[in-house]
Amino acid sequence: MKVVLQRVSSASVTIEGKLNGKIGQGFMLLVGAQDSDGPEEINYLVHKISKLRVFSDDAGKMNLSIEDIGGEILSVSQFTLYADTKKGNRPSFIGAGDPKHAEACYQQFNTALRTLDIPVETGEFGADMQVSLVNDGPVTIIFDTDHK
Repeated sequence: MKVVLQRVSSASVTIEGKLNGKIGQGFMLLVGAQDSDGPEEINYLVHKISKLRVFSDDAGKMNLSIEDIGGEILSVSQFTLYADTKKGNRPSFIGAGDPKHAEACYQQFNTALRTLDIPVETGEFGADMQVSLVNDGPVTIIFDTDHK
């Protein structure tokens, strides 16, 4: 799995002109899965993301996790994280997971985050979405379970 994490002061996702999810301070996650992904990758990412210390403590050091600050997550599926741009100018998405499998991984990932009492808002798998965010920092971190 691949996840692009952005620390945000706010984020939202709109589908067909209707607000689908909105958060305040926390993480905006773009989430992609491939066919070889499963519970091991999901558990790894949930642990890393929930414990990631990138929020400032009283001394101004990035020392607090999303759990420590009571933050929220906006999770949006994004198969284009598996774009292959090695040949030509049109990306290939053959590395992205089969949609049914990728959606199951995405849903399981979000459910696992919620079991930690982290509020999770989502987009809609496969939908054309408009995402807005205010990147705080900016802080952007990329997770790839193929390189854990």
